[in-house]
Parts: sequence; C-alpha cells; structure tokens
Amino acid sequence: MCCLHKSLYGLKQASRQWFAKFSNAILQFGFTQLKVDTSFFTHSQGTSFTVLFVYVDDVIIASNNSAHTKALKDYLDAWFHIKDLGPLKYFLGLEVAQSPDGIVLSQGKYALDILHEASLLGSKPFTFPMEQNHKLALDDSAILDNPGAYRRLVGRLIYLTITRPNICYSVHILSQFMHQPHHGHWAAVIRVLRYLKSTTGQGIFLQLKFDLQLHTYCDSDWAGCPVTRCSLTGYFITLGCSPISWKTKKQNTISRSSVEAEYHSIATTTCEIIWLRTLLHDLMVPISSSAQLYCDNHGTIHIAANPVHHETHKAYRDRLSLYSGLYQIRVHCYNTHFF
Repeated sequence: MCCLHKSLYGLKQASRQWFAKFSNAILQFGFTQLKVDTSFFTHSQGTSFTVLFVYVDDVIIASNNSAHTKALKDYLDAWFHIKDLGPLKYFLGLEVAQSPDGIVLSQGKYALDILHEASLLGSKPFTFPMEQNHKLALDDSAILDNPGAYRRLVGRLIYLTITRPNICYSVHILSQFMHQPHHGHWAAVIRVLRYLKSTTGQGIFLQLKFDLQLHTYCDSDWAGCPVTRCSLTGYFITLGCSPISWKTKKQNTISRSSVEAEYHSIATTTCEIIWLRTLLHDLMVPISSSAQLYCDNHGTIHIAANPVHHETHKAYRDRLSLYSGLYQIRVHCYNTHFF
C-alpha cells in the first residue's frame, strides 16, 4: 500500500479537499472569503488592505502593506511550502506588464503557440476575423475526418478571449459546431487564426487613473441564428476607460420583435452590472454613481424607463392573443367532446 500525501488532480475529491484545506488556512489568518466570488479572499485592518486570488495551486496577492504581505507568505510557506515568483509577470498564460500608467494584459505567447500548432506562422494575415453575413449554420460541406483538431483549436481560442474581446463573437459562432464540424467551419477557424497573426501583440490596458464609473454597451440582433431563430446578446463593460467584462451569448428564448430581443439583452447586461458592483464593493472600490447603460433601440429604452409601457409592448400583446387563442381552442374542444 502507498500513502497519498497530496493530489491536486486525478481524484474525484482532490480539488475539493485541496480548496477546503487552503480556505481553512487562509480564514485562520484573518481573511474573509467573498460570497460573490469564492476564489477571492480579502483582509482589511485600518489602512491595510490585502486581496488574495487563488486558482487551484496558483495564488496572486495584491496589497498596500508590504509587511503584511511578507507575513502572509511566511504563513503560507509554513502550511504548503510555496514558491515565491516575485512581482506578477505571467499567470496561467496571461502576460502582465506593469507601468506607472497602468497594467497591460495580453496573451501574445499563447496566440503564437496556437499559430505554431496550426502551422500558420508563415501564412498571410487577414484584417478581420469573420465575414459579416456568414452562413456557417447552414454550411453543407463535407464533415471533417478529424473533428478533434477543430475542437482543440476552438477550445484554445475560447481561452484567448480573456484578453481579446475583438474575437469574442467569432469564437462564439465557431463553438456552436463542436459536435459535427464541417470543412466550411474549419476554413472559418483558419481565417480567425490568420487574423490573430496580424494582432498577436494586442491586449487590454487597465489605466491607473480613471473615473470609477461603469459604462456598459449592449446590443442584440433579431433572430440571428437561421436554425433556431434565437437572437444574440452582446455586451461590453468598462470601468472608466478600462475594459473589464464582455460577452457574446445566444438568448434562451425566441423573440418575436427586435424590441423584445433588445430588452432581453438589457436584462442580461443588468445582471452582469449588479454582479460587478457587488464584487467591486467587496474589493473596497468605491462606486458612488450609477452605471451608464447604452442601448440603440428607442422602443426598448422607453419600455425599460417606464414599466407602464410593458402592457403596450407588441410582444406582450402577441402573448396575450396567443393565450386567448389557446383558451378558445380548449373551450371549443371541450364543447365538441361533450356534445
């Protein structure tokens, strides 16, 4: 028999037990675990404030008190025998460059690794990742013989969207064909990779000095998917001039008007705003003013600003007429059955 000292991967309960042990050690040191995101731990005492972020066995510490940071490192080393890598420069594929003006996050090396894996380092770059009026959902080309390569590339591109919001829409479209990719979908992936070749050094810049106000931009297309007729929601959120959150997602329900699709988009974006405000509040970031939400549909803006307009909304009237029609059909069948 062998005695198992430590296992972070492989066993069913390994990750759970590891995080429970780490959390217990951090909480004993005086940290508080955030409810909005359990990967964050904060410690506040007077003017000293420390934030700890953990991902499996990788930890980031941010603090304005160097003495408290050193004491925390010594405490963690006594528990787990840590390896101090110094100032943050590289974390889980993210390259971090700090300057007096702010922080730059990029994944240049990760993007080059993707191009090297696809043998596209010497290919001709494209200026945009995807055609605007594509028909990938209706592609009838031959099925790929090796779908594993397609799934691997798209999976790596999904991780690349952490610092590349400009390919978020393209990757979202390509990830819908994981189960049965065609040659047309493979060509679209190659196009995205050739676009990355000309933009490998791009990333996001987090400014040091900016106004602490959330600016949110959301949009939606109506019945953009030709198969399911579902609309697409997209939003982009900045804290001052620094981008902090973005997403492209297909809506769960089918909208019968562009106003209803835009209203669903606003509702999804509002949930993200509420979560971000709660997270920033727990991280001691003062957000005094209301978040600015921008939408380009006047009907949706009127409905969101005045709840009285909900009953006059076209989708609401259509739903009422549908329910009344179903009721009449049921009554008619009821009478036919008995008479």
